[in-house]
Amino acid sequence: MRRVFSFFIGTLIGGIIGAATALLLTPAAGKDLRIQIGSRAKGLVDDIRQAASSKRIELKERLDTLRAPRA
Repeated sequence: MRRVFSFFIGTLIGGIIGAATALLLTPAAGKDLRIQIGSRAKGLVDDIRQAASSKRIELKERLDTLRAPRA
């Protein structure tokens, strides 16, 4: 469990460093960059919500199957 936690922490730190590097080295203007980041963040949030919704439906169906009386 500790190795998995360490992996996720390392991935998070690497992502933050990568994002900071990309922001510092980008050739786009500040306003354009903010618009791009905003639209990508919105898309990411939408993707996460959609994935959570589909997983919730899947888990509900599984729970209903498990709760159903057995013949």
